[in-house]
Amino acid sequence: QVHLVESGGGLVQAGGSLRLACAASGRTYTMTTMAWFRQAPGKEREFVAAITWSGVNTYYADSVKGQFTISRDTAANTVALQMNNLKPEDTAVYYCAAGQTWTLYKSNRNEYSYWGQGTQVTVSS
Repeated sequence: QVHLVESGGGLVQAGGSLRLACAASGRTYTMTTMAWFRQAPGKEREFVAAITWSGVNTYYADSVKGQFTISRDTAANTVALQMNNLKPEDTAVYYCAAGQTWTLYKSNRNEYSYWGQGTQVTVSS
């Protein structure tokens, strides 16, 4: 089992920044990929960004390229999502996820076996 706990969400004005963190524990050595997804009210959960457990490879949704940065702290077993120039449309619950593969389908939520409980990000206009 892998346990994921997100933190860092909150309320921010448009143009501001937030840094989310995901702390991983348990059998993390079985994981290859860590990712962030988000779900806005009334919408499907969507992929945001992914990173290999080593931190070498990253992949972003087109909608957040150049705005968000995913990173790994291998010593602390955490994954961070730095979000800059936030917009009201970034408002959502953000979820951390862990999976055992790094494939062409890394943006598909079905590739991930473990999920955190989510953290709310609200961007006011």
